[in-house]
Amino acid sequence: MTSTVMAPPRVQKPSRLGLKSFSRDQWVMAVLLCSVIGLMTVGLVLPLLSMLLKSVYNTSGEFVGLANYIQYLNTPALSQSLSNTLTMGVVVTLVVGILAFGYSFALTRTCMPGKTLFKALGYLPILTPSLLPGIALIYLFGNQGVAKDLLLGSSIYGPVGIVLGLVFWCFPHAMILISTGLANSDARLYEAAKVLRIPAWKTFFVVTLSNAKYGLISALIVIFTLVVCDFGVAKVIGGQYNVLATDIYKQVVGMQNFSMGAVTSAVLLIPALVAFAIDRWVRNKQQQMISTSAVPYQPEPNKLRDGAAFVWCTLISICILTVIGMAIYGSLVNFWPYNKAITLRHYDFENLTVYGWMPFYNSIKMALLAAGIGTVLTFVIAYAVEKASGMQRLRSLIHLIAMLPMAVPGLVLGLGYIFFFNDVNNPLNMIYGTMTILVVNTIVHLYTVGHLTSLTALKQLPAEIEAVAASLKISQFKAFWKVSVPVCIPAILDVFIYMFVNAMTTTSAVVFLYSTQNIVASVAVMNMADTGAMASAAAMAIMIMALAALAKVFHLIVSHFLIKHTQRWKTR
Repeated sequence: MTSTVMAPPRVQKPSRLGLKSFSRDQWVMAVLLCSVIGLMTVGLVLPLLSMLLKSVYNTSGEFVGLANYIQYLNTPALSQSLSNTLTMGVVVTLVVGILAFGYSFALTRTCMPGKTLFKALGYLPILTPSLLPGIALIYLFGNQGVAKDLLLGSSIYGPVGIVLGLVFWCFPHAMILISTGLANSDARLYEAAKVLRIPAWKTFFVVTLSNAKYGLISALIVIFTLVVCDFGVAKVIGGQYNVLATDIYKQVVGMQNFSMGAVTSAVLLIPALVAFAIDRWVRNKQQQMISTSAVPYQPEPNKLRDGAAFVWCTLISICILTVIGMAIYGSLVNFWPYNKAITLRHYDFENLTVYGWMPFYNSIKMALLAAGIGTVLTFVIAYAVEKASGMQRLRSLIHLIAMLPMAVPGLVLGLGYIFFFNDVNNPLNMIYGTMTILVVNTIVHLYTVGHLTSLTALKQLPAEIEAVAASLKISQFKAFWKVSVPVCIPAILDVFIYMFVNAMTTTSAVVFLYSTQNIVASVAVMNMADTGAMASAAAMAIMIMALAALAKVFHLIVSHFLIKHTQRWKTR
């Protein structure tokens, strides 16, 4: 009797990384995720590494290790800039925090009249380049200012001017963040406090501040980051009061000392990174406080409280309108302060500057390209991060990388671009000095907010959409185009207008990268202010603000029309 020996079953070896099991949709998702890694590597990581590497070499190209940092700390004028920057950060943050909290409280927790108007007025400074408040303050409180006596002998050129200018420019950022935190309160807590007969002042501290504390802390951290990283206000009105941002500009442009400019950039990166890390921790805590069963709070009329809120908002709105109105008036005066006849000659850029209207047109072109490409890129990548099946580690890595640009000041990123893209051995050197590098820099610099906005909108979509599409043998990307895009239209439009407005108003991110052929309007404002053509600088700044405001109005109209046709399913 012969026995039959059975062969062991064949075990199919798994393919590496499971690539053979990838569907076409997964392959496309993987390519998209890898593409953003490539973009951030080239547009963020390598420029920053180039900047840090430059900081350990001297001007002759010799490796000196930490000698440049030691020299920086031992130079009183340079080390004093760090102290000045932190001082400005703390002072402006506290002032803006108090003003914006009262303004936001009035908008969300009172029944005062004119809320829509006050909200629009509070939003106005975000449409202006940071150079505009500096110019307006010179017309108000400068040596020939209309209200210079109000400073009681103090000079506007220095810390006073920097504080006032940054308070104006940072106010809407804090207002938006704090208003969001206050709007998310649970009405049941106030009902419980009322039933327990807890006094109103104690309810404010125990309930209102307690619920809004994470949003308030997050707003303060964002404002601190904006202050320490800002370049425009200090450049126009800082005088001899040096801060880190202006030191970088002086070292690079004024002294051509790129090594010390890199060192200053590395020092500026430290408080920005620390503030970013704290902000991320606070935001995570805030998300854990949200309750799905919360009841929205509806304020009840109170004459005393509503009247005080109205006065508070009116005073702040008058200050905002005064700064903007003074910039407009200064741009219309024939020859300040000797001939105050009204004229439009300062808007005749063709005959007043060598660049004419070219910077303004370049800004429009750059903003449209950055907003168009950036909006598509951020939304598609956010979709891949949120909706791709599998590849969890890769998706988590992408989300982490997408957060990094928020922590990098624009001036530091721009200097890194010089060191990386201006290298003749870099195959990407051909884009240096072109419009392309301005667009890439702007997209990378603004990427984080667009990514978070898109991700938030996509998280609100049911996860079953992709499963239903797969069961019906419909491509995931057809479901993306037919369902996800229409439903997320409001968020997509918000990302577009955010990128457009910020691309129009930014100075620090592009101040090192422009050429004579692609100079943008915000840089032209700075150059005109440097040469003493303050009225022309004010006129160009007003043109930037007017276009940004026009774009915002157009955005509201288009949003209303598209939302009406794409969000009809939300209404009963």
